[in-house]
Amino acid sequence: MKHGYIRVCAATPDIRVADCIYNADNIITKIREAAGNSAKLIVFPELCITAYTCGDLFLQRKLISSAKEQLTRIADETSELDIVSVIGLPMIVNHSLYNCAAVIHKGRILGVVPKKNIPNYSEFYEKRHFAEAEDGVINININNQTVPFGTNILFCAENITEFVFAIEICEDLWVPDSPSISHAIAGATVIANLSASDEVTGKSHYREDLVCIQSAKLFCAYVYADAGEGESTTDLVFSGHNLIAENGAVLAKAERFQNSAIYAEIDTHKLSAERTRTITFKRSNASDYTKIYFSLNEETYDLTREINKTPFVPSSDTEREKRCEEILTIQSMGLKKRILHSGAKTAVLGISGGLDSTLALLVTTRAFDSLGLERRNILAITMPCFGTTDRTYNNAVAFSKSLGVTLMEIPINKAVLTHFEDIGQNPDTHDVTYENSQARERTQILMDIANKTEGLVVGTGDLSELALGWATYNGDHMSMYAVNASVPKTLIRYLVDYEANRTDNDMLRKTLVDILNTPVSPELLPPKDGEISQKTEHIVGPYELHDFFLYYTVRFGFPPSKVFRLAKYAFREDYEPDFILSWLKVFYKRFFSQQFKRSCLPDAPKVGTVALSPRGDWRMPSDAAVRLWMDEIENMYY
Repeated sequence: MKHGYIRVCAATPDIRVADCIYNADNIITKIREAAGNSAKLIVFPELCITAYTCGDLFLQRKLISSAKEQLTRIADETSELDIVSVIGLPMIVNHSLYNCAAVIHKGRILGVVPKKNIPNYSEFYEKRHFAEAEDGVINININNQTVPFGTNILFCAENITEFVFAIEICEDLWVPDSPSISHAIAGATVIANLSASDEVTGKSHYREDLVCIQSAKLFCAYVYADAGEGESTTDLVFSGHNLIAENGAVLAKAERFQNSAIYAEIDTHKLSAERTRTITFKRSNASDYTKIYFSLNEETYDLTREINKTPFVPSSDTEREKRCEEILTIQSMGLKKRILHSGAKTAVLGISGGLDSTLALLVTTRAFDSLGLERRNILAITMPCFGTTDRTYNNAVAFSKSLGVTLMEIPINKAVLTHFEDIGQNPDTHDVTYENSQARERTQILMDIANKTEGLVVGTGDLSELALGWATYNGDHMSMYAVNASVPKTLIRYLVDYEANRTDNDMLRKTLVDILNTPVSPELLPPKDGEISQKTEHIVGPYELHDFFLYYTVRFGFPPSKVFRLAKYAFREDYEPDFILSWLKVFYKRFFSQQFKRSCLPDAPKVGTVALSPRGDWRMPSDAAVRLWMDEIENMYY
């Protein structure tokens, strides 16, 4: 499938206890519906052909033979459909009765997987009827077909190499040594679980957590199909709590207490990327597994899964607040250690009235407070020059005063003009030299004042700027500790907003709100009519797009075509495809051409899963060619 997406379904059909024909009819209906919705894998509940709650009727040969007949009928009546179905039924093999999952595709029974862990406690008494599966795979005969039977079976899509699924049944998930662990190690990227988990108070939360954690631990997708209405209520009630999770996140879940089918697109390329980059993920040669191959028709889906426009920012308000506090703590703890180790007596920051320096100063005050140091030893230096506006200047002053730090004002106009004379730069030529001379003059002042006061310079540049190279080399690019270096621009806004909402300092809150509403700008060009003339996002593009590109390029190694597809979907209500594509080109060109700036970054604390430190997460040659990526962009059709 294009870009590795596989649409899957977890379905709970309407059933009657011990009515195999009725149950098979409804299973066939669900398979047809799922195929019509372009699903390639559908998973049904445990023992759904007979019902889970048959009790001692499982010892009746008539029920067992009927279940087998209906399995054959289901295979025959769905033989024209391009979908793999996983269906629960009881089956006698070598005189023992097993709780099984049968896999069918285009009329062929691919394999049968028996349940390994048989519960026999509390309300469960499966050992009264079912045998535990033994290791190994044997061949059995079903309707004159030779069918592999055993727990160690991998079902592999031969034309989609990343789509490999395996099966465990209900209790198999709840035990310490779940079969899915071995399955994943052997190469399964998707686990199908056929379940009949009865509902009691509070169990649904635990069940959902269990499925999520298992999918995260194994870097897999987990398709959980649960028994529902139609099962016997003599002693238990089943809710049809279907779940589809991927690498720790729930993609879809059913409303409980109503039989339904849920769908989601699993990103098998993403799962493969996670396993590739995490070298501690155990791997085996799967020599003790039987691999069964099938082929699926290629298909491109319209995505239904949620694609967050701001992948660095949690969508939940509660989770976002927790994340903000955690990030601010990580940043301040990193700076705290550096201050202690260096014996610095001051912290020196350039304050512009912009977002980055605002966050850096907030972090610095936290570090000083945790050390019990006086805030007056934080030197906040504003250095107005040609592009400084009254708005940013006044915000820098008010912000510094509201925090009780030492504010210093050092205009750099004269120094920069003198420098222009020294190098023969025309002040009326507003080129890159004009801009960068100001940035480097400011850095020189910060460094020298840090030397003078036995302090250290706290860097303000953020992750988004580093990705694009939007920093002056040996200017704002350099510091003695860069607290924002792994914080993207889209997240910085939320961090500053978080601090604005939690403070009881009215001046601080008012100033932070205005800083949040100020256009992002380096203010290196003269203002027009007193307003900022140089707006960063007009030059390099919207940061929300670049942060999106950065996340999927670095975190998962997705190719440009997939990044573009995801961006089109996520920003479909905000930007036209041509607009997104134009800035995607800019992103790749700048990301490759500006690596030399990232190769010599100052130390900085990592706060998230994406960072560009040359000593840790991102070790890229400074002279790597971008051609492969640009060629793919130029050849894309949409």
